[in-house]
Amino acid sequence: MAKRPKKDNPEKFPRLGQLFLWADNPESVNRLVYGLYMLCALLFLADFFYEKHVYLREEEFPGFYALYGFFMCALLVICAKGMRIVLKRDEDYYAPKDVESEDYPEDQLDKAENDG
Repeated sequence: MAKRPKKDNPEKFPRLGQLFLWADNPESVNRLVYGLYMLCALLFLADFFYEKHVYLREEEFPGFYALYGFFMCALLVICAKGMRIVLKRDEDYYAPKDVESEDYPEDQLDKAENDG
């Protein structure tokens, strides 16, 4: 079980926060993720066992929407990586006009003495 810092007292949490304390445990999160995997697999399998009324011939393929969603999500990730190459800027791209690049007067800096 995950250890909380001593300053956190669950009794002082709001009611909704108390209801979700189970999510603080990594084992509970793993069970939730595996439960979602099982739900997705069951819904995919259920697609084989009912009659579909489709508009397009491709929709008749069992699991079409699950596969379509998966591949479109993967395509979004790939496109985002490609866009990153095009849109990425150097670290100092805005530096000439950046506020933090301005020199601050030395007499107005509060410097702490280090006795190191």
